[in-house]
Formats: sequence, structure tokens, C-alpha cells
Amino acid sequence: MKEYKFKIGEKDYTTSVSEIEDNKATVVVNGTSYQVELDAAMQAAQPVEVKPQVVSAATPVAAAQPAAGGPSKPLKSPLPGVVLDIMVNVGDSIATGQKVMLLEAMKMENNIEADFDGVVKEIKVKKGDSVNEGDTLLIIG
Repeated sequence: MKEYKFKIGEKDYTTSVSEIEDNKATVVVNGTSYQVELDAAMQAAQPVEVKPQVVSAATPVAAAQPAAGGPSKPLKSPLPGVVLDIMVNVGDSIATGQKVMLLEAMKMENNIEADFDGVVKEIKVKKGDSVNEGDTLLIIG
């Protein structure tokens, strides 16, 4: 169960989703459980194993340098959503902080940035795909 902490005004909140079944979810906010109904777009998402990874919020770098013979690494989704756009192709050199995808989550557009330099070896998703937090988006080598 993933826990999220945020602040609205001066009040702190701790939330988590403890259970999802059909279109109902159990959401815990500051220790109080709530039953909520999911949006139709969320119901369409298929459950997968979640392996979270933080994506760097660094400023994009102008020129990308491929990793010098290093091993391939996956770039994973930092949150669940729908792939709106893919800004790179297989074989492209990318730099840390470069925008590689646009993901819609909770009706907001989120830039997905590379968290290391390298060359795009494989793109694991396509426009319109639903992804969960921790899903591999692309492989960088």
C-alpha cells in the first residue's frame, strides 16, 4: 500500500488506497476509511505489479550523451495514468531531465523526464496505453 502525504492550506493529510474492487476503492485519509467510487477511466486500467521509482525533476539538458557501454536501465512511470504523447524514438540520445513522455493522471498532464543519460533502446508503451505506477515506459542503454 502506497502512502501519500500532502498539505492543503495549513492542514497536513496522509492518504493511502488500501483496497480496490470493481469500481469501489477504500481510501484512508488521516486514519479514517472512506469508500469511494472510481471514475470510468480508472476502471479500465488493468492491475499490474507496482515497483515505484522517482523520476528526476531536473532541468532539461541541451545535448544528450549516451551511456558509455553501460547496462540498459528501465525508465518507470512515477504515477498511474494514460500515455498522451511520446517525444522520443528508439535510437534517440537523451539526457537527464529531458522530457520523453506526456502522461495524463487525474485530468492533469505530467511531463515524464529521463532520470539518466543514454540511448533509447526500447519503448514499452504506446499512445493511449494505461500505465500504473512503476510500469516500465522505456529502456535506456
